[in-house]
Amino acid sequence: MWLLQLPSIPKFSTPFLHGGGILRSAPTATTFPAPSAPCSMPTIRAMKSMQGKVVCATSDKTLAVEVVRLAPHPKYKRRVRKKKKYQAHDPDNQFKVGDIVQLLKSRPISKTKTFVAVSVPKKDSTNNPVDDSASDIGIPLESQQQA
Repeated sequence: MWLLQLPSIPKFSTPFLHGGGILRSAPTATTFPAPSAPCSMPTIRAMKSMQGKVVCATSDKTLAVEVVRLAPHPKYKRRVRKKKKYQAHDPDNQFKVGDIVQLLKSRPISKTKTFVAVSVPKKDSTNNPVDDSASDIGIPLESQQQA
C-alpha cells in the first residue's frame, strides 16, 4: 500500500496556475493608429503591349509573333537577346510574314491566344522638327532665302 501513496505536491500561490487571476480577464481589442497620409507607393502595371515580327501566318485568324527583348545574363550580367513567340488574334487575316505588329493584351480568345495584333504606324524620318517649327513661325531658313 505504501506504493500507492504519492508524494504531496506543494501548492504554489500564483495566478498563472490553473487559469486563475489576471489571465482570465476578457481580452481587450487592440487598435492600431491609422496612417496619417496615403502610401506613396506607385501602382504596378503589367505590360499591356509589345512589338514583334510576324513569323507564321498560315492559320486562320491567328498569327505567330516573335518578340525580341534584352535581358541581363544571370552570371555574366551582359545584356543578351531573348526571343519568345506569342499567338495573336488577326480577325481580318491582314498581316503577312515579316510584318511588324503591336500586340495588345486582351481577354483570352483561346487556350494560347491572349493578344490582338494591331498594325504599327510607320515613322517618318523625313520630317525634321527644326524645319517644321520654322515653317510654323513663318521665318524662312537660310537655305530658303534668296540673295
